[in-house]
Amino acid sequence: MATSANPTRDDFEALLNEQLGGAGDEGFEGRVVKGTVTAIENGMAMIDVGLKSEGRVALKEFARGEDDHGLTVGSEVEVFVDRVENSDGEAMLSRDRARREAAWDKLESEFGEGKRVEGRIFGRVKGGFTVDLDGAVAFLPGSQVDIRPVRDVTPLMEVPQPFQILKMDRRRGNIVVSRRAVLEETRAEQRSELIDKLAEGQITEGVVKNITDYGAFVDLGGIDGLLHVTDMSYKRVNHPSEVIEIGQSVTVQIIRINEDTQRISLGMKQLESDPWDGVAAKYPVGMKLTGTVTNITEYGAFVELEAGIEGLVHVSEMSWTKKNVHPGKIVSTSQEVEVMVLEVDSDKRRISLGLKQAQRNPWEEFAEKHPVGSEVEGEVKNATEFGLFIGLDGDVDGMVHMSDIAWGISGEDALALHRKGEQVKAIVLDVDVEKERISLGMKQLEKGAPSAEGSGSGALRKNQTVTVTVLEVRDGGLEVQVGEDGATGFIKRSDLGRDRDEQRPDRFQVGQKLDAMVIGFDRSKKPNFSVKARQIADEKEAVAQFGSSDSGASLGDILGAALKGKDS
Repeated sequence: MATSANPTRDDFEALLNEQLGGAGDEGFEGRVVKGTVTAIENGMAMIDVGLKSEGRVALKEFARGEDDHGLTVGSEVEVFVDRVENSDGEAMLSRDRARREAAWDKLESEFGEGKRVEGRIFGRVKGGFTVDLDGAVAFLPGSQVDIRPVRDVTPLMEVPQPFQILKMDRRRGNIVVSRRAVLEETRAEQRSELIDKLAEGQITEGVVKNITDYGAFVDLGGIDGLLHVTDMSYKRVNHPSEVIEIGQSVTVQIIRINEDTQRISLGMKQLESDPWDGVAAKYPVGMKLTGTVTNITEYGAFVELEAGIEGLVHVSEMSWTKKNVHPGKIVSTSQEVEVMVLEVDSDKRRISLGLKQAQRNPWEEFAEKHPVGSEVEGEVKNATEFGLFIGLDGDVDGMVHMSDIAWGISGEDALALHRKGEQVKAIVLDVDVEKERISLGMKQLEKGAPSAEGSGSGALRKNQTVTVTVLEVRDGGLEVQVGEDGATGFIKRSDLGRDRDEQRPDRFQVGQKLDAMVIGFDRSKKPNFSVKARQIADEKEAVAQFGSSDSGASLGDILGAALKGKDS
């Protein structure tokens, strides 16, 4: 079929349908097409896109403000066709929608390639902000605005800046972006560049940005390094704020760079001379010196000898006399004390000090002032099952054994005579400086105390056998007297004989004489006698004198021979 030289409207529509897939005017709907501005009036632009009728688009869709749209009659623009014809017979066109469609095409491409996109924050919504990505609206969560929380976002509003797309859904029209991801990536790049310029051992300048309990963060010009509290000074630093303050410029040395974590450790004390150099020669063992208590713990106290040099006084070296006491009850922080150097370990930077060694051993001092045999006085500090502890001069204690409390009574009875807090006198029996022991005796001070030579109570001595006369017969025993005018004493019922039948007081009569052994003295120094003890002693003597049961002789034979010998 021949084509006319002057195509008709039908020919034009046929050609257009062919280009649009044979869909007619309806093929325009939902598509972005090019059009020409035919008129500008009343804030609207009339645009011809080749349809039956023109469409109108508000000038504000082309720019932010009616006076800045940049359009003239004849300008070519891209618009989105919502409908080919509305009820007024006009085409429904949208510049914003065209821009959004173009933006989505571009964003999908950039998202697929992992590229950054440019946008402007223009509004606030619940949980974050809205961002204009050249026509497409995206959501910026509050947590993705910056690396650190931002109190005021106003300076960031309407400012073109890069964003990273985190998620896209064109069907639902959702885009989520992050400004923080861009900052972190940029920061990491800058950090890597800066770290490449730094080296361990390098000395550099920095500014203190933040202070914590364990140290301070120093800005080295775009990258932070940690200055730990232990690397601030050789002397003890309880808190970093004692040495530095925020905003202060400091000179530091790079101690270590961790390439994996990109963390930088800094030091200030490394720029000072090390006070531990030659410390062993400066503080020889045995040297006495004065220091200041800087810290007190359960196991001892730290004493500063000079700036950067501290020694430990272990709790066991704090006092001669105060054992198992918390160090805080012996010394206090900031107190000046005299100490002795006990050990120096330069490699481990440790000095062991002694507080008690700087003072005289109180047991040595006591031994000099109170030799054996001298009389002392003190307070009963404690009573135990085996004796009394007496507080003495020099804050030392001496012990009186129960057997050295009083003559003539049992140790248990002697202990019962004294109470805590009582002032007593005693004689020094022995001083063992090495074992820190002082032995005392109280009975040795008593006048007329029994002795080997015999004194008092008729010159009687313990274990002596004498002849006594019965003065009185009682249910509990016998009251007896030595000789005609000697000491009077008592024989308990249980001491009247070895056998039960012999222990009856009623078998004795007043005036009757019998042999008994002195077994002790009561509180009034009266002697106590025992027939049973004398019998046992005689038996032992007979066995020793006339033989033993090992010889084949019976005990009766031995005793009989002993008695026969005595009679002859």
